[in-house]
Amino acid sequence: VQLQASGGGLVQAGDSLRLTCAASLSGFARYYMGWFRQAPGKEREFVAAVSRTRGIESYADSVKGRFTISRDNAKNAVYLQMNSLKPDDTAVYTCAAAPLGSRWPPGPYEYRYWGQGTQVTVSS
Repeated sequence: VQLQASGGGLVQAGDSLRLTCAASLSGFARYYMGWFRQAPGKEREFVAAVSRTRGIESYADSVKGRFTISRDNAKNAVYLQMNSLKPDDTAVYTCAAAPLGSRWPPGPYEYRYWGQGTQVTVSS
């Protein structure tokens, strides 16, 4: 199983980025998918999650209205569209997969598979 996040970079405040998580995961459509982030010196925090089908999503309060999570089960991919980026959004962003049977939204301990992250840096 491999979850590979990409799309990070260095942007200015107010800019947008789109992160992609490509999953080599059998039965991808049966997993809840989430994005987490970890800033230097801080604990990992939940960003967003999407249920097995599009339309059922959950967001951290800090990103509501600015970030949108989506998935394409045909491509085994999940996306995070990030708009109106702020310096506080600077972090390593990681995608994760929680299996069927997890509560909604899944708690961090319910995610079974984690990918390597992609760095997002927002300058002021």
